[in-house]
Amino acid sequence: MRAALIGLALYSATGLAALGGLTAMPALAAPTTVALPSGKYVVDPTHASLSWSVVHFGLSNYTARFVKFDASVDLDAADVSKSTLKVKVDPASVRTDYPYPDKVNFDAEIATSPKFLDGTAHPNVTFVSTGIVVTGAKTANITGNLTLRGVTKPVTLAAVLNGSMPAHPMTKLPVFGISAKGSFKRSDFGMDYGTQFVSDTVELVIEAEFTKAPN
Repeated sequence: MRAALIGLALYSATGLAALGGLTAMPALAAPTTVALPSGKYVVDPTHASLSWSVVHFGLSNYTARFVKFDASVDLDAADVSKSTLKVKVDPASVRTDYPYPDKVNFDAEIATSPKFLDGTAHPNVTFVSTGIVVTGAKTANITGNLTLRGVTKPVTLAAVLNGSMPAHPMTKLPVFGISAKGSFKRSDFGMDYGTQFVSDTVELVIEAEFTKAPN
């Protein structure tokens, strides 16, 4: 649900170029700078997705998604670990693709029932990063506070930088794209209904492009 979003151009283009073509060399510390300008970056909703899944009776990974969410990254290009990520998700935007909506409005049940997201009482799901640890040339762990159903718990997202551009060919603005995965136990947030049938663990999968906000 996250997440995370997220971070974050995790490598220096100069540093990677220096590594190109070398097949044997000592291990190097993961670079913490990025070849993009510092500042606020906002998610491009036309190139972003937030999916979640649970295991159903041990038979399948039942997957759904949210279609309305905002996310922003305050990027510190000189030290990516000092960057921050904020995400806000509308639980009413859950989409399950239930095939018989004329019989059951399953989206509304998941979104509003106190057994599930309880979105009427808690209309926002949020994630706010508390720390970023660079783990490799293009990877980082983003830890933050996930608030769901009024309960706040720490969650960590494993993020991968897919690429970055100092000037997108269409927008002419700096941009970067990430993939991220994470998980949490829904019972930690008061959603323990049906755990004998559906897994307690919820898996998150995030894809997002972030564009620098105009000054």
